[in-house]
Parts: sequence; structure tokens; C-alpha cells
Amino acid sequence: MTSEFDLGALLAERGAERYELHTKYLNPQLPRMLHTIGFDKVYERAEGAHFFDADGNDYLDMLAGFGVMGLGRHHPVVRKALHDVLDLDLADLTRFDCQPLPGLLAERLLTHSPHLDRVFFGNSGTEAVETALKFARYATGRPRVLYCEHAFHGLTTGSLSVNGESGFRDGFAPLLPDTAVPLGDLDALARELKKGDVAALIVEPIQGKGVHEAPPGYLRAAQELLHKHKALLIADEVQTGLGRTGDFYAYQHEDGVEPDLVCVAKALSGGYVPVGATLGKDWIFKKVYSSMDRVLVHSASFGANAQAMACGLAVLSVMENEQIVAGVRTTGELLKSRLTELIDKYELLSDVRGRGLMIGIEFGKPSSLKLRSRWAMLQAARKGLFAQMVVVPLLQRHRILTQVSGDHLEVIKLIPPLVFGEADVDRFIEGFAAVMDDAHSGGGLMWDFGKTLIKQAVANR
Repeated sequence: MTSEFDLGALLAERGAERYELHTKYLNPQLPRMLHTIGFDKVYERAEGAHFFDADGNDYLDMLAGFGVMGLGRHHPVVRKALHDVLDLDLADLTRFDCQPLPGLLAERLLTHSPHLDRVFFGNSGTEAVETALKFARYATGRPRVLYCEHAFHGLTTGSLSVNGESGFRDGFAPLLPDTAVPLGDLDALARELKKGDVAALIVEPIQGKGVHEAPPGYLRAAQELLHKHKALLIADEVQTGLGRTGDFYAYQHEDGVEPDLVCVAKALSGGYVPVGATLGKDWIFKKVYSSMDRVLVHSASFGANAQAMACGLAVLSVMENEQIVAGVRTTGELLKSRLTELIDKYELLSDVRGRGLMIGIEFGKPSSLKLRSRWAMLQAARKGLFAQMVVVPLLQRHRILTQVSGDHLEVIKLIPPLVFGEADVDRFIEGFAAVMDDAHSGGGLMWDFGKTLIKQAVANR
């Protein structure tokens, strides 16, 4: 007897229960948070850099699923590749054969980092980082990995050990014995390397939390120090890779930087099938997989599955054929320049930074007495509330989805889909300027919402 399952009918029948189901069976704090800040929207469909609700209203997506939707939502080429691979009825994940798609994707991916030789495919960014940590430790025979303060490399236990934010680490000890150094501080790096037990330094060329870029020359100098002490450089490009910053990888902004291991994920999925990849030098892989006895010493049950590999191949094809990286560079420069022009106009706007379509907007203490007193009131309740005050009206009044760059940060991070265009830039700037005008008026709905946030922050203490 053939079983039947109608996904559309199920969603039609139960889709309206989405928030109740999440509250009952999943993380109960997520729907609570969404209700509190007014983000409890119901999106019916999505295309490119836009969402649509049941009334046909479009929302501009400035988050790209935290970078997963690099090519936007439902890119036709990626979508077709997924249909194609399903229709081929491949003998996938036999575990004891060598399917062509993983090799083809590895070959294509390595053309963008010719100093690297081999790839391990996993299922996520944190798994790509876990792989790099294991490989670095085994290849060097050393236990300790250095990471940068305020870094974010994932939330599984190994990746959490190199996470520079205490809010994520608290309550999950003991973690691995790794050590934080300030981003850009070569002296601190040198002091740790002299101890002789360091396997590697893992670094985001641009940190996702706060959007802080490694200082010019830091990556190359760090690489030289590491290699001098027989340690490795790991570049975490999970969010910055695949064109996000205006080059294929963010480390490529600096000449002469050739990491020993590179972690990628997010955008490689095409927004459909989770995938992570750890790229590395030949000698590292050969040391880990040194004999047939060690053939499965590091593996992943769903790693290199046909659907993920097909999506990855389609993503790279689109990036090359549609010149995505060049487009990101152009659009990113336009967006950043338009935002930078607003700094002199708005005293609450203190900095605009980043590269390509990874931009941080930072707010700071205003100069005028009236605004300064309101700012101080927010800061006393909880740092980061003003940025949240900006995020909410952007969505509620202008249908623009953004979010703060991290807890207790007065920074909004913009990481829209890489297909973001000039018209989208105009729309964001218009909406952002309107919110800033309201904030600088010293009254109105925005500051009323600020009072609500203050009450919520005090209640949660």
C-alpha cells in the first residue's frame, strides 16, 4: 500500500498554529521574545531579498538568515539543481563508494583558494570549525588553540571553547583549554606562542559580533608568527566567505595571507540544504588520514550528501556566471557611503564600518542635553536597547528586517542577500533616515517603545 503525505494540506490546516507550536514544543523564549518586540510576523513566501505577507506586502530582508541566504531566497538555478538531484534517484550516502558530486564541489571550491588542497564536508559552520580544531591539534600534536576576544565560531562544545562571548559560554563549563587574545594584538599572540603548546589561531577576518575588521597587516603578521612557532592559521569564513565582503574570502583583502585551514558554510547551502566545508593543506589531511586504519577517524553521517553538494555546485556556478562578488563590492560601497554621509546629520549615529555587504552601524552617546538624558536612561537599564529601538520601527513602519549585532551592543549588522541591489539601498536608507529623524525629535512612538524595553530589561534582572 502506498502511503500519502500532503505537505501543503498540512500547512493549510496547521500553519496558523506556528507560534503556539513553537511555544509548546521548541524553545519557549523565542516566541516570547518575538511577541515582546513586535517581530511576530507571519510571512507567507519569499523571493530574492524580500518576504511577503498574506496581504502581499513586501519586507526587505537585511539578515539573509544570518548569512545563509547568500543568493537570496529561492534562486531559480539552485532550486532547479535541487529538483534535478532528487529526480536522478542517486545511490547516495552508501558510505562505501565514491560519488562524483563531492569531488566536483571540492574541485570547484578549491579554485578560489589555490594554496589549499583538500576539503572535508560536514553539515554546518560549527561543524566546519570543529573539524578545523581537531585537524590542527592532530597535525601539530599540540593541545591549545588561540582565539580572539568577542569572536563567534559556533555553539557546539569545541567551537564554544573558542567563542569570545561569555554570554554563550556561561554555564557550559568545563570547555577546552583554549585562550583568548585581543584581535589585532600581535604582542599578545607572540606571548602565547612562546609557551610552545599552541596548535593554531582561529580568527574571523571580520568579526560578526560588532562587525570589527582585523587591522591592516594583522593577518599576514599573525601568519608569519604562527608558522615561525610551527602553529597554524585557521580562517573562519563561515559568514564572511563566498563573496560577502567583496572578495570570495575576506582574508583575500590582505595580500600574502594563506590560511592553513579555512571554514565555510552558510551561503554554500543556497539556503536549502545545510552544508559545511573545511578546506586545508594536503599535509594536514594526510596526517589526519594517515592510514587505512584511520579512514573514518573523522566523518559525518550526512556529510557530502548529494542534495547539499548539488546546491553548493549551483551556488558557485551562479556566483561566477552572475558576477556576484563584483556586484557585492559595488553595492556594498554604495550602501556604506550613503550611511557614512548620515553620521554628520545624526548625533546618535557614531560609526559605519565593514566591507561589502557586511556593514555595522554603531550608535553612541549624543551631544545634546535632551537626547543625552534619554540615552543615559536606556544605558542604565541595559546596553543595546537603543539599537533595538531602531530595529523595531524599521520593521513595523518600513517593513525592513534587521537585528542587533550581538547582546549588549549598540550595533546593527547589515548582511542582506548578495543579490541586494541599488533600489534596495535606496529603500533602506529612506527607512533608516526616517527612524533616525524620529529618534532625534526627542519624543514620539520610538521613545515610548524605549520605555517598554526599559521595563522589560529591569523585570529580567
